[in-house]
Amino acid sequence: MLMTQQQARVFAKVAFFALFLFAPLLNIFRFDLELGHFIIFGQAWTISIDSILHGGGDSVDAAIKIFSRVLIPGVAFVAITGLLIWKFGRIYCGWLCPHFSVVEMINDLMLKQLNRVTIWEKAQIENKQLLPRIIVAIPAIAMAFLWAASLATYMLNPVELLTDLVNFNLGFGASLFISVATIVFSADFIFARHLFCKYGCALGLFQSLIWMANNKAMVIKFDRSRAKLCRDCVHYHKHKPCDQACPMRLPTQNMKRAKFTCTQCVQCVSACNSVQKDNPEGGLLSWVDGDEAIEVDRPASKYKSADEIDIKEIK
Repeated sequence: MLMTQQQARVFAKVAFFALFLFAPLLNIFRFDLELGHFIIFGQAWTISIDSILHGGGDSVDAAIKIFSRVLIPGVAFVAITGLLIWKFGRIYCGWLCPHFSVVEMINDLMLKQLNRVTIWEKAQIENKQLLPRIIVAIPAIAMAFLWAASLATYMLNPVELLTDLVNFNLGFGASLFISVATIVFSADFIFARHLFCKYGCALGLFQSLIWMANNKAMVIKFDRSRAKLCRDCVHYHKHKPCDQACPMRLPTQNMKRAKFTCTQCVQCVSACNSVQKDNPEGGLLSWVDGDEAIEVDRPASKYKSADEIDIKEIK
C-alpha cells in the first residue's frame, strides 16, 4: 500500500531529524573547532595548502586545490539547490527542516491544550488554566535543549561533549553555549516560531525569493470553479479547515504572492481532501505547476464568474 502525502512527509521529516541529530556523532558532517576543518563522511575536508603557503608548492597547485575542493563543489551545490528551489519552492522547509518539524509538533500540542496554535491568535474556547501551559512549555524547552546540544556537537567532539554532558562535567564554553542557545530556542519555539520561519530564517527567505521569480513553479491551486463547496464547508465548520491546517497561518485559497512563505507541507490539501472525502471530484486544493501554476498568481478580480463572487464572501 502506497503512503499518503502526509505519511511520506512525516517519514521524510523523522528521517532528516534523525540525520540532524546523529550526523556529528557518526562523523557524517561536522566542523571541528579544535582541528580547524570540516569532517565529511569520516574524512577530513581541508584545502590542504599549508605546505604551499610555507614554500612547498607553487600558485598553480594552490589554484587547483582551491578550485577542486572549494569552488567547484560550492558552485555545484548552489546550482543544484537553486534549481530544486526554482521548481519546488520551500519544499525543504515543509518536508525536511528540523526547525519546522518542531514548529508543527508545538502547533499540534498547543492546539490540543490551548485551542490555538500561536499565543498571538484568539482561541475559540479560551483555556486559562496553568497545567495546559506547562504541558506546552516543557516539550518546547526540552526541544530547545536538544537543539542546543545538537548544534554544539557540530563544533566540538561529539563523543566527548555528550559524555561530559551526561556526567555533568561540561567545560565553561560548552556550558555557556548550550545555556544561551536553550534560552534563545525556547523563546523561539514558544513565542516566535512562525515569525522566525516567515521573517527571520535567511534560508527560508532565500527559497521564497527564488520560488516567487518562477511563475511556473509548484504551488497550491484553489479550484475556483467549485467555490460554492468551499462556502458550504466554511458555513458548516465555522472556519476554514484548510487555513486552520496551515502551520504558517497563510490564506491557502489566495494568490501565490499572498503565500510567499508557503512551505509546501500540503496540510491544507490534506485538510480539504478530508472534508471532501465523499465528493467524487475530490478536494478543491491541489499541487500544480507549469501553465496551471500561472493562474494561481492572477488577482481574484480577474475572475468574473458567480462562483468567484461566492469565494469573495468567505474571505
